[in-house]
Amino acid sequence: MRTSFGAPPMTSVRCSPDHRSGSAPPGSGCAPLATNDGAEGLRDLLGELPEELARQVFTHASWAEHRAESYERLAFLGDVVLSLAVSTHLFPRFESYGAGRLTKVRAQAVSGASCAQVALALGVPERLEAAAPDGTGRSHAVLTDSERVLASVCEAVIGAAYLAFGIERVAPAVVAAFDEAIEESLDNPLDHKSLLQERLARRAEVVTYRIDSEEGPPHDRSFVAAAEVGDREIGRGAGKTKKAAEQAAAEQALEGLG
Repeated sequence: MRTSFGAPPMTSVRCSPDHRSGSAPPGSGCAPLATNDGAEGLRDLLGELPEELARQVFTHASWAEHRAESYERLAFLGDVVLSLAVSTHLFPRFESYGAGRLTKVRAQAVSGASCAQVALALGVPERLEAAAPDGTGRSHAVLTDSERVLASVCEAVIGAAYLAFGIERVAPAVVAAFDEAIEESLDNPLDHKSLLQERLARRAEVVTYRIDSEEGPPHDRSFVAAAEVGDREIGRGAGKTKKAAEQAAAEQALEGLG
């Protein structure tokens, strides 16, 4: 059964050729996606959005009179729609995967970095530049240099498209836009230890791992590892190998860092 919310589409805002560029803004730290990619369907939905929704998608909170008029509310909704679309895609495809493994694949596929990549393919930096008011709020240059902002606007696009067109039309476009990230998460599961070290390096900190305990006979050993920064424990995890335990400790540490 088709589910659709929101008013019927009003006057649409079509993107110009320049706004279809997937080029990365200077200093964004994000590699651009090709314009001829899976994001085409999502770009089309963006181009068909009612004018009011399209305006809100590219309005930062500092540009709005009321915070609720910014993209943040739409991003809240889009985050859920994105998760549902990818979960629905993964569930029948991998019948042997348990909930834990599916959750990890989905989390990596819809991460902030993945959303930022899709945002580039949607031409978000150019659109933010076009929407930025003169002399008020945060500049578009600062915003487009932030992976978090790009990811939030991507989620806002999804949320707005859901309101305008419903889940049946939006979900396939979302899965297509994130297909590369989904396949990457399946082929190359996230290395939590490397990611944790990258995060800590920004603070000039270094993580070390300590095997806190090991139990069981040689053929069925289990280990508990602690991730530490200096004399401070930041994560703890268990596994059947020392490496697996360290990965689990790094994953918990990342959760603690947010």
